[in-house]
Amino acid sequence: QVQLVESGGGLVQAGGSLRLSCAASRRTFSNMGWFRQAPGKEREFVAAINWSGGITNYAESVKGRFTISRDNSKNTVYLQMNSLKPEDTAVYYCAVLVAGNYDHWGQGTQVTVSS
Repeated sequence: QVQLVESGGGLVQAGGSLRLSCAASRRTFSNMGWFRQAPGKEREFVAAINWSGGITNYAESVKGRFTISRDNSKNTVYLQMNSLKPEDTAVYYCAVLVAGNYDHWGQGTQVTVSS
């Protein structure tokens, strides 16, 4: 099955921006999603995008600041994160929607936002 690799995380000041990438080993003809997990917290939904890229959905906490997109010719989904806040600090993961559930989780990429 498809393998996913996240990248682009790092340390950034509050108000700054980062662009995360999720590279897939093959084309994923399905929805893709970004999730995050902070230390001691449950994993939470961040954003999702359908196969064509025409439909997106965002968690209320990131709406207006984050933008999810995908380039199917490159088998890659992106998460542009602007106006970052300390509460955005977490490990970010991407996944593929399979039979109603997200699966094939990558290793994750750390995002740390300092105040």
